[in-house]
Amino acid sequence: MIVMDYSYQPRRDILCIDVKSFFASVESVKRRIHPLESYIVVMSNPDLEGGLVLAASPRVKQEYGIRTGSRRFEIPKNSKIQIVEPRMALYIKVNRLIHTIFNEFVAEEDIHIYSIDESFLDVSKSHALYGSTEQIAKKIQQTIFQRLKLVTAIGIGDNPLLAKLALDNEAKNNKSQIAVWHYEDVQEKVWRIHPMTDMWGIGGNTARNLNNLGINSVYSLSQYDVKALKRVHGVIGEQLFYHAHGIDQSVISKKYIPKSATSIDAIFEEADYSEVTKTHIIEAVKLYNYLKDPKVSTQHGVKGESHDEVIFIADQSNKNPVVHMYIFFDLWTNFDFSLSELEEFYYLYSSDLIKISKEIGLKFNALNKNNFAPIKPTLVIAASDMITKFKTQYLFSTLCLSNYELFINNPTITNAKACFKETTIYGILSAYKLFYVGCSRSRKNLTILLDRTKIIGNEDRQINKFKYLGFQVLHDE
Repeated sequence: MIVMDYSYQPRRDILCIDVKSFFASVESVKRRIHPLESYIVVMSNPDLEGGLVLAASPRVKQEYGIRTGSRRFEIPKNSKIQIVEPRMALYIKVNRLIHTIFNEFVAEEDIHIYSIDESFLDVSKSHALYGSTEQIAKKIQQTIFQRLKLVTAIGIGDNPLLAKLALDNEAKNNKSQIAVWHYEDVQEKVWRIHPMTDMWGIGGNTARNLNNLGINSVYSLSQYDVKALKRVHGVIGEQLFYHAHGIDQSVISKKYIPKSATSIDAIFEEADYSEVTKTHIIEAVKLYNYLKDPKVSTQHGVKGESHDEVIFIADQSNKNPVVHMYIFFDLWTNFDFSLSELEEFYYLYSSDLIKISKEIGLKFNALNKNNFAPIKPTLVIAASDMITKFKTQYLFSTLCLSNYELFINNPTITNAKACFKETTIYGILSAYKLFYVGCSRSRKNLTILLDRTKIIGNEDRQINKFKYLGFQVLHDE
C-alpha cells in the first residue's frame, strides 16, 4: 500500500468558508426570515416556464429537491416556495461585508476569494489574538451570523485541499457546520470519499477517464502508478494522485490576483520611450498588419513569458476559430463556473452530438430537404433525450434549451441545425480558455477592453462583476 510521509509537507491552518445558499440566504435575511427556515428560490426569468434557479434555500432543497439549475416548471404549484429575482448588486455588497469581517481576523494577503460565496483563509498567524484554529473558525462563523444573519459552513485543513474536502464532505452536513481534516485523516476520510466526483477537482468526465484506467475510487487513485497517470493525463494526472493523498502545496499568500485595470493612457504615461527608436521595422509591420486584420487567438495553454502590463481586447468570431467572447462574459457575469466544469460539460455534450450524428449517418450541417424527412422523427426523439439528460445542467439550460424546445415544437431543417450546434458550447469554451491565457500573462496590471455596444442590457452586472474581482472600471457615463 502506498502511504505518504507527511513530515516534509507544509502544514498551515487553512479555513474554507462557505455561505450556505448565499443568494437565497441574503434574500431571506432581507425578509427577516432565518436562512435555514425560509422557502426561497432565486430565479432568472421567473415569468417563463424555463426560468432558471440560481439558488435555493436549504429547506427548499431538502423538502422539494429544487436545486441550482432546476427550472421554473419543476417547482410544484401551490407550494410554500417564494420565487424572487436575483439582485447581483446586493449580493456583491454583502460579499464585501463578509470580506471586511475576514479582514478582522487575517491580513488581506491571507485571503483567497474562491467564488462569491466561498473563500479560503490562512489563519496561521492569527492564533495569538484569536486562539486555536477551531476557535477562530467559530468566532468568524458567529461574527458573520451576528452582523449579517448568514449561516456559514467551515472546513479546516492543513492545506487548501484538505480544508475544501472537509467543507464539502463533512462540515456542510453536521450540526456545528465545522469539520477538521488533517494529513493523519487521509486514509479514514479522503480515501473514503464516494462517489469520486465528490472529490474536489474530479468531475464526471475526469471520473470516466479514470474509470477507463480501472480507477473507481479515491483509494484506488491513491494507489495507482503516478508515472502512468502522468503519461495518460499529463500534470493533471500527477496532481490528482497527490490530491488523493491529501497533498496540496499551494500557499494562499503567494498567489497572484490581478490588482486592477487602469486606463491605457496611464500605462503609456509610465512607459519609458528611450528605446523606441531601436524597434525593428518588421515589428512595426507586424503590428500594422494585425491592426488592419486582427486575428482571434485560440491559444489554450499558458505559453511564453509573462508581462507586467497586459491588454486584453475582447473579440468575437463565428468563423474558424469560433470564439464567443461576449456570450462568455455574459454567462460568466451571472454564474460562477470553472474552466474545468465547462470543459467537462462540453466533452460530455459533444460526445452525445457525435453519437446522434453517427445514428443518422450525417453531419448536422449536411441536413437538407432531400435527407431530412426520413430522419426527422429520430432527431426529435434525440432532442427530447438531450433535454431529459441535461435539463438540470444550468449551462445547457441557459445556452441550449430554448433551441431544443423550438426544434421539438417546430422540427425544421433550420431549427435542427441550430439545435444540434456544437459551436454553441465550443465557442464559449474557446473564449474562456483565451481569457484565462490573457489574464495569466499579467504580472502587475491587466487591462480588459470591452465594446460597450456588445454588452447592452448586461452592462451594470458586468461592471459589478469586474469591480468585485478588484478591477477599476473606466467607462463613458
